[in-house]
Amino acid sequence: MTGREIIQALHSGKRVYSSAMVATSPLWPNLVKQSGIDFVFVDTEHTPIGRETLSWICQTYQASGLPPVVRIPCNDPFEACKALDAGAGGIIGPYVETAEQVRGLVGAVKYRPLKGRRLQEALRDPNTLEPELREYLEKRNGDKILIANIESIPAMENLHEICSVPGLDSVLIGPHDLSCNLGIPEQYDHPRFDEAVRKIFRIAREHGVGAGIHFWLGLEQEITWSKAGGNLVMHSSDLATFSRTLKSEVAQLRQALGE
Repeated sequence: MTGREIIQALHSGKRVYSSAMVATSPLWPNLVKQSGIDFVFVDTEHTPIGRETLSWICQTYQASGLPPVVRIPCNDPFEACKALDAGAGGIIGPYVETAEQVRGLVGAVKYRPLKGRRLQEALRDPNTLEPELREYLEKRNGDKILIANIESIPAMENLHEICSVPGLDSVLIGPHDLSCNLGIPEQYDHPRFDEAVRKIFRIAREHGVGAGIHFWLGLEQEITWSKAGGNLVMHSSDLATFSRTLKSEVAQLRQALGE
């Protein structure tokens, strides 16, 4: 899917599939392409990927027809612009808690290269844009995806306002941080956690915004939450899949060989 097709699908409620990728092997993108996912999630918040390496990853996935959506280290519009300049097909803002944070990211993702007062005027009222400029921005940025990580109680409290910001394409639950914020760390089967996931999905879809959770601990739970309203299926990561598969296969080998 192209970036524009992904954006349209997220807003319409059609399911979109993705996975987190941080491996830098040049053989990796073609293998990922064969998996059938629609875009890749590249994390620079929790992984030590430098700017040059990030650009290589983004450019390679773009050339493979898989938009790379980059989670930036913090909700700084300049960090978003740096990732987009590297070749990112979109941005994931980590630990978003306010609509104002989302508006700042919208300015970077959807209105580049506008800055300063001109950008703030456009964010307040897009009708201030001249027709020629509006067409230019749509052509330049219309395929760039913007996703907000929802990972806390304050984010949930402000979710109606967050999802009302024009330019936001989807929310994505960060399960580890959300479970800790709820006071039930890593208890993903806890009724309060399940209630929170379903509430976030419901509010996002009420506003025509995509909704998903990044999960890697069981297909059955992913399927259940997707059926409950999540249309962004953010499945696992290259690291988690490699670790789980290798651990399982080595255990099977040891057992078969009597060790």
